[in-house]
Amino acid sequence: METIERTDIRWHIGLAIGALCVSASAVLLGLADTTPATATVARSALALPVVAALAFFERRHNGGLGSRKYLSAVVCGVLFAGDMLWWTQSIPEVGAGLSTVLVNIQVAIVPLLAYLVDRERSGPRFLWSLPVILVGVLLAGGIFEHAVGGTNPTWGTVHAVAAALCYSGFLFLLRRGGQGGRPLQTYAVVLASSTVVAVAVGFASRSLDISPGSPTAGWLIAVTVTGQLLGWLLVAFCTPRLPSDVGSALLLLTPIGAVVLGSWVLAERPSAWQLAGCALVLVASYAGTARR
Repeated sequence: METIERTDIRWHIGLAIGALCVSASAVLLGLADTTPATATVARSALALPVVAALAFFERRHNGGLGSRKYLSAVVCGVLFAGDMLWWTQSIPEVGAGLSTVLVNIQVAIVPLLAYLVDRERSGPRFLWSLPVILVGVLLAGGIFEHAVGGTNPTWGTVHAVAAALCYSGFLFLLRRGGQGGRPLQTYAVVLASSTVVAVAVGFASRSLDISPGSPTAGWLIAVTVTGQLLGWLLVAFCTPRLPSDVGSALLLLTPIGAVVLGSWVLAERPSAWQLAGCALVLVASYAGTARR
């Protein structure tokens, strides 16, 4: 009995650490102060060799991906790149903390996609939570206020919601394809395809900086290690070992941690209405999706 309890505690602690590592990504990207294309290429390309090496050992033990799963992983990588590009764009516009909160509306979008595409029924709490989440997003974006933080809160909200839609599609395809048995191989393909998309966007927009200065490069390495590697791997391995309601609650540490770190490190000062919008998004998302 003691072994089981200790094991459960380990997964709790591991998921909490993973969520907090991911929460630091927005602040580190804010400190990097570079273009979305540069940040996305760096995060994907720098993490790829490590994940590819781990995927090689996974392939030897569990076999490789089939052609359909490989294609699905490529599409996921395209959506993942869209998520990172738009989210990075939203960080200076609406703030590191608020952008992370807005991206986490995926917790409501993924079940909605499952209902629309697969006719997977959702409970009445989920349906009631959707308009509340929408109100929270509008408040967090500061569209009813003047002189709120961020360079352009309205467009920052639009870009963060676009990132959330891409991230939701990414999660939905992974879940629908049943690729959980080979997560490292899937993640390696996702990182490779997202790197290609980000490079193409960077060259097309002439915004890709292939030789950023030392401070920027250092912050990009930091966000790669904390978010793309340590954070994602802890979330991927710990989430399946915990009940969904516990996992949902612990993953809310990501937007909460981002708001706190953004206030502390970047001196962001969201308005009272923006903080109220954040609270609505978090509470409604959890209440609408968590199990009893």
